[in-house]
Amino acid sequence: MSYSSKYLEKAVDEIAQLPGIGRKTALRLALHVLKQDDMQTEALAHSLLDLKQKVTHCKSCGNISDTNVCQICSNPQRNHSLICEVEDIRDVIAIENTEQYRGIYHVLGGVISPMDGIGPMDLNIEPLVKKVQEGNVDEIIFGISTTMEGETTTFYISRKLGKVQIKQSVIARGIAVGDQLEYADELTLGRSILNRVPYEIKNQNT
Repeated sequence: MSYSSKYLEKAVDEIAQLPGIGRKTALRLALHVLKQDDMQTEALAHSLLDLKQKVTHCKSCGNISDTNVCQICSNPQRNHSLICEVEDIRDVIAIENTEQYRGIYHVLGGVISPMDGIGPMDLNIEPLVKKVQEGNVDEIIFGISTTMEGETTTFYISRKLGKVQIKQSVIARGIAVGDQLEYADELTLGRSILNRVPYEIKNQNT
């Protein structure tokens, strides 16, 4: 694709690096920005810089936050003895949008995937185990996607927590096996949280 401006070409190159954005879409977005007035463009640029420079991760749960502890973990009205364990930040947003869950979260940062070179030590698992061992947690909800990697991760963590006497549950299978939580509709996801069931370790040899 030929461009009449090196600045336009550079902008398209950068935008096209975003996930799900091809060069045609990147060109359309770049041209849209070009048509905006300077104040709108500067506001967009500043918001992106603020996003990159000022957003951090909650030291308690791993969720994104503007402070050291996120608004969910610092909220005294949340049930801090109930932890929903999720893969990433998008899952927190998806569950929060249901307005059905009043506990707190623990963000793993992914799932165990040997094919991708991701093992248990690459995930935010040990802080969860330590938190449970401190004795202030009554229940862990495994809110991990029902993919093969998700099931492997759930099994691994459940075994790690096996010696601690707490309730372990999974969200009810209103979420189809193989689905990603972020793509589930809010009604289905909300009902799955409310109708969660005990998690049972299956015999891997059967």
